[in-house]
Amino acid sequence: MLADAVTASDAPDVVFALSRGGRRTVLSGGTAPPPPLPREDLRYEIGSAGKTFTGLLLARLTHAGVLSGGEPATALLDGGRPVGATPVTLAHLITHTSGLPALPAGFLRQGLPAWRTNPYARFPADRVVDAYLRHRQRHRPGTRWRYSNFGVAVLGHALAAATGTPWEDLLTGQVLRPLGLDGTTLRADGSGLDAVGHGKDGETPVPPFDAGGFQAAGAVRATPYDLLAFLEAHLRPGDAPPELAPALRAVRRPVLRRGLTHRHVHTIAWFRHPTDGGPMFFHSGATLGQQAFLGFRPDTGTALAAVCTRRFRAHDPFVATAYALLAEDRPDPPGAGATCRPGAGQP
Repeated sequence: MLADAVTASDAPDVVFALSRGGRRTVLSGGTAPPPPLPREDLRYEIGSAGKTFTGLLLARLTHAGVLSGGEPATALLDGGRPVGATPVTLAHLITHTSGLPALPAGFLRQGLPAWRTNPYARFPADRVVDAYLRHRQRHRPGTRWRYSNFGVAVLGHALAAATGTPWEDLLTGQVLRPLGLDGTTLRADGSGLDAVGHGKDGETPVPPFDAGGFQAAGAVRATPYDLLAFLEAHLRPGDAPPELAPALRAVRRPVLRRGLTHRHVHTIAWFRHPTDGGPMFFHSGATLGQQAFLGFRPDTGTALAAVCTRRFRAHDPFVATAYALLAEDRPDPPGAGATCRPGAGQP
């Protein structure tokens, strides 16, 4: 099934990394010649799937007593500015209920000259914060759901301001280092460890993604093994570092239901869909040249991290293939062992 998923993804480089019952299977392939380093050892841009790291960080700071989640973002970013009667809080930002648009005013105009290369790089942190402080709310926070890269980016700056710690240092110290994710970073470094993204044609290389002032919304790049370790910690919080265990449990709890019959369920980090055996947690992401899917299922003890190096296009098979693979997983019968076979790159 993993081999079929790799083939179906139709991208220059593809890696499907699966953990089931603690046993890992990692398969890679692609339409392009193999890169100098094994595909499974490279770092991949995971785009919006990086918001799961931001959600875990907020939960970590909350359970440590540093923050409550109810703090007005404006008060943290500009203490001298009135916050109003119904302020946007940190909780609103992470749950996409802040009322903020997907992107800030002025983003399209500013990013247009680099639209096919790196538009986010042209909108640095100070512009993100300034756009937020100038924004006028049309709806009361907490009343509507609207997916917003802008909102999660603002959250990152608010957390950095609240702790007096730069975002990269904050995420590294509170999440990456405790989980041992030394193959995860927030920027390409020219070391040759970063996978090269490609355009929709699957052939044209694109430059490494630069998140600009949107780091908290999508700057994470990681190896498939690090992504598996991140997901395995969510499956088994009791085996994680004690300081992170409460946060790992917290990000599995529903905090929001929306849509007809409230069928769309969210935690502060994950989308949650039902399966026959129990809930499935997942988040996908994309940059201008890469895609990622992260998900896990407590009922089967399965975690799946999938990455590829082709820009999303209409009817792209990658995310649908990864989602179906995790959703169709079946629990083992009583007494059965793990059924995954070893694959390329298994440690």
